[in-house]
Amino acid sequence: MIEMLVHLLVIAGLIASALLVYWFRDLLAATLSAGIFSFLISLEFYILQAPDVAISQAAIGAGLTTAIFIVAIRATNRYEGGGS
Repeated sequence: MIEMLVHLLVIAGLIASALLVYWFRDLLAATLSAGIFSFLISLEFYILQAPDVAISQAAIGAGLTTAIFIVAIRATNRYEGGGS
């Protein structure tokens, strides 16, 4: 019962963070939401007893990819649509 509740909470977090990625116009906020999504998906992999996949997802998806996006956003406009 508790395991099912944890799965539902993680899936609700995944849906919420995916919607936030779509909704945000601030690219930095969208990138951080995508990082949260990647972290939650790695948590779900760990719960599903795939720790090797969870570690690689956390390192590459949540860590490295988010950092690369943040560096790229610093070199461009922060807001979508050419605003300042």
